[in-house]
Amino acid sequence: MGVTYKYFGAPDGATAARVPISMRPEELGGDELGMNGMFTRIKPETMAAMVLTGIEGVPLHKVPPLELVVLHPDYAVVKLPMTVVDPLRGIGEEAVGAAAFIWSTVPDRGGPRDAFNVYQLLHEWQDFSHRLHEAGHQAYCLVWP
Repeated sequence: MGVTYKYFGAPDGATAARVPISMRPEELGGDELGMNGMFTRIKPETMAAMVLTGIEGVPLHKVPPLELVVLHPDYAVVKLPMTVVDPLRGIGEEAVGAAAFIWSTVPDRGGPRDAFNVYQLLHEWQDFSHRLHEAGHQAYCLVWP
């Protein structure tokens, strides 16, 4: 049994905080916020580090912590900084490939190591970033065991 991460968009923290109350994790497919959220086994901390290290050139030890929105015995909701989502919208294919290669070579970190897997993941996140931007939403992650 592992931890499941559901990334979704919300206009603000108050709305994001209400999402787990209105949905049971086993029912999460799309979501009521209309963002076609993403399920993944990648931690939000790893996702933040992958983008900031690979695209923005931020050293791993300087990646900012995530903001806790809700901590409940059954789940948590965290907010990803906009500095994690925004850089993905403006980059092209070469930058995604370079970011995937950079992340695959960073020592002492968790998450996927294969450059092609990172490349695919960054493309999914790039699409998610565009959807968030179009809706005027911020990125949140619902975490439950």
